[in-house]
Amino acid sequence: MLENITIILVNTTHPGNIGGTARAMKNMGLTDLRLVDPKIFPSEVATARASRATDLLDNAQLFNDLESAVADCQLVVGTSARERHIPWPLINPRQLAAIAAPLPETTRVAVVFGREDRGLTNEELQLCHHHVNIPTNEEFSSLNIAAAVQVIAYELRMAALEQAEQAAGERPQWGTDWDIELAEHRELELMFEHLESVLVDIDFLDPNNPRQLMPRLRRLLLRAVPDKVEVNVLRGILKAVEKKLEPPAR
Repeated sequence: MLENITIILVNTTHPGNIGGTARAMKNMGLTDLRLVDPKIFPSEVATARASRATDLLDNAQLFNDLESAVADCQLVVGTSARERHIPWPLINPRQLAAIAAPLPETTRVAVVFGREDRGLTNEELQLCHHHVNIPTNEEFSSLNIAAAVQVIAYELRMAALEQAEQAAGERPQWGTDWDIELAEHRELELMFEHLESVLVDIDFLDPNNPRQLMPRLRRLLLRAVPDKVEVNVLRGILKAVEKKLEPPAR
C-alpha cells in the first residue's frame, strides 16, 4: 500500500516545509512526492531539512496545477482545516488509513496538502473524493505542513502493518475483492465535463447561473468512488441522451 501513496504539496511558500515533508515521508516508508507550483524549489534549505531523505527531493515531480498532479490517481483526499460552504465527506487520518489499506495494490492514493497560510482552495478541494482533517486542540490548531504529513503518514503505515500481520476482515465494497479497477482522476474529469455539457444541452443547468449544481454532483459521484466500468456506463447514458437530442434525419 505504501508504495502507492502519493503526497502532494500545493504552492508551498517555505522550502523548509518541502524538506521536512520528505523526511516525514521517508520515516514512514512513503516515497512519491509531488509538488504543485512551489514558490522556491530546488533549495538548499529544503535539502538541509530533508536530512537523509534527499532522494525524495531528487525524484519529486513538479506540476503546474493540482489537476495534472492527480491525473493518474484513483483516490484523492484533500486536507482541510475549516468548514466549507458545501460540506464534503470529512474523515480523520485513522479513517483515511482504514479506507486506503484494503484497496487493490495498483490503486494510486493521493493526499493533498495546501498552502501554509490558507490551505487548499474550494476548487482544489472539489477535485477530491474525501477531505481529511486532523482533530487538533481547538485552542491551538495550527499545524506545520511537515507535522501534518507525519501524522497522516504514520496512520497509513500502521494500517499497512496491521494489514500485513493479520487476515483482512470485512472490506469496503471497493476493496481488494472489487472486480474492476477504480477510475483515474482524468477519467472522472472527462465524465464531469461530459455531464455538465449534457445538462446545459437539456436546459437543466444554466451556465449563466449555475449555482452549486456541479459541485454538488461532484460530491455525490465522488463519494461513490466509481470504478472504470461505472464511469463508462454513466458516459454511455450521457451519449444516449445526446443522441436523443439530435434532430431526426430527413
